[in-house]
Amino acid sequence: MSHVKIAVFPVAGLGTRFLPATKSVPKEMLPLIDRPLIEYAMDEAREAGIEEFVFVTSGGKSALENHFGAAPELERRLRSGGKTDALAAIERSRLPEGALSFVRQEVPRGLGHAVGLARRLVGNRPFAVMLPDDVIDAPRGCLRQMVEAHAVHGGHMVAAMEVPQEAVRAYGILDVAEETARLARARGLVEKPDPALAPSRLAVVGRYLLEPSIFDRLANAVPGAGGEIQLTDAINADARRVPVHGLRFEGERFDCGSVPGYLEATVAFALKRADLGSDLARTLRQRLAGAPRAAA
Repeated sequence: MSHVKIAVFPVAGLGTRFLPATKSVPKEMLPLIDRPLIEYAMDEAREAGIEEFVFVTSGGKSALENHFGAAPELERRLRSGGKTDALAAIERSRLPEGALSFVRQEVPRGLGHAVGLARRLVGNRPFAVMLPDDVIDAPRGCLRQMVEAHAVHGGHMVAAMEVPQEAVRAYGILDVAEETARLARARGLVEKPDPALAPSRLAVVGRYLLEPSIFDRLANAVPGAGGEIQLTDAINADARRVPVHGLRFEGERFDCGSVPGYLEATVAFALKRADLGSDLARTLRQRLAGAPRAAA
């Protein structure tokens, strides 16, 4: 049984990198092949034992709420038409009644501010924060790996991976005190450092396990990098009281918040599919060779 039962999903962003597609469709609903990005994060959360889901949203995100609810008319038509595979696919996305809550972030003030808005729903419990833009393909879900490690070590925990030196300016970076093969104990985090000054190359990606003490730090936080309330600043403020660890997770992370990362994820996931992989591999070989696609 998991000791972490609730997860917060900050999904208030506008998805400007994907305009005009995200003018009317939330970026979390963009399809990674035939399933929206948000479903991959939700599946990972459920595998880790999460039972309560909090979406921190903004205006124009009603599609997220509709997606995880019942669709009686669609389900009736699929059932009467004998489309059992399609029916099973939409039934898998449905959450139990009362499992999903929504909090509105009226003004975009950063990830830390978004997480802080979930305080009333989280209460005095450890909780997960998941950024759906980061899709992690792993034999055991990244969050499940973290929950298992957190059960032993407690404190605040982040998913971490090594990045090239020149890329550290795009991430929160761990200031590592000591580490084993998979776990790094950190003095704190540095948000988007100059590569010449970065304390390590161990970067935080979009999975966090946090103790409820973080809410007090967020309540007193002042704007940091980019003029926003930074979650990394709150973790640093708590580091004297609560241990901070980075877990080198097993799996491959795709940055689906960027167009190149989204395309890479689409190709990688499609190549693994029995119904798509061989045809796509052949098409890619032809394209890379400069040959036109063969007629079907």
